[in-house]
Amino acid sequence: MQNLNFLFDIISWTLLLAGSFFIIIGSFGIYRFPEFWSRLQASSVIDSLGLYLILLGLGVQSGFTFVTVKLIIIGLFLFLTGPTSTHALANAAFISGLRPEEKLETN
Repeated sequence: MQNLNFLFDIISWTLLLAGSFFIIIGSFGIYRFPEFWSRLQASSVIDSLGLYLILLGLGVQSGFTFVTVKLIIIGLFLFLTGPTSTHALANAAFISGLRPEEKLETN
């Protein structure tokens, strides 16, 4: 039983560290990208992946308890509201006149 707990600890910490890594990379993307649309992409995709990995790691760490059910509900809520809020933000920016930059290819 001790080896099984150790295995769950390794899996959960791996998921937590991977999620934290993706969130840190996403924050560097928000800082480094030149325009709003690129930053919106970095914040929505990378941070969502990091968040789901962290929630999964917390679920593995807590075992099958009521806390895990709460984490699943939080994950479902964020799965539904994350793309909706990103779309609302992009739509508001587009309607207000912010357009994506178009790069012309020259040969």
